[in-house]
Amino acid sequence: MMLVVVRFLSFGGYETSQDVAVRQTEVGIKAILGNPVMINAYKEGIPGNGKPFPEGSMIVKIEWSRKKNAPSPYFVDVPDTLKSVSFIEKDSQRFPDTSGWGYAQFLCDAASDTIKPFGSDSSFGKKICYQCYTLVTAKDFIFTGFTRR
Repeated sequence: MMLVVVRFLSFGGYETSQDVAVRQTEVGIKAILGNPVMINAYKEGIPGNGKPFPEGSMIVKIEWSRKKNAPSPYFVDVPDTLKSVSFIEKDSQRFPDTSGWGYAQFLCDAASDTIKPFGSDSSFGKKICYQCYTLVTAKDFIFTGFTRR
């Protein structure tokens, strides 16, 4: 478990990363955040300009279950219980088998206030994440575009 916590903490500071976009799924709400390298790349037009994201780009996806905002006079869903925190990092040296991107996901258990890795071995990124992200090869393996402000 200690190694898991160390890996999780190696992305320290993600809580203050800038938002890239917000997504609603069938059962949750996701905040998608980027580190300064990623945000600058988006502002330069990547991936729409055909260039790849630079080394050191990181995205964090924080997902909560959702619930109705009871005091709101109109329909609006808000985050409820933290479900997962996922990380994507561009490091071609460390992740050559997945086009330079590394993937990790941690599931959150609200009842025990603990986190645990999703996937029991180091092939999680290759077997699960990377297979989906190959659908957006032309976007340098990133689904989420930068939301205009």
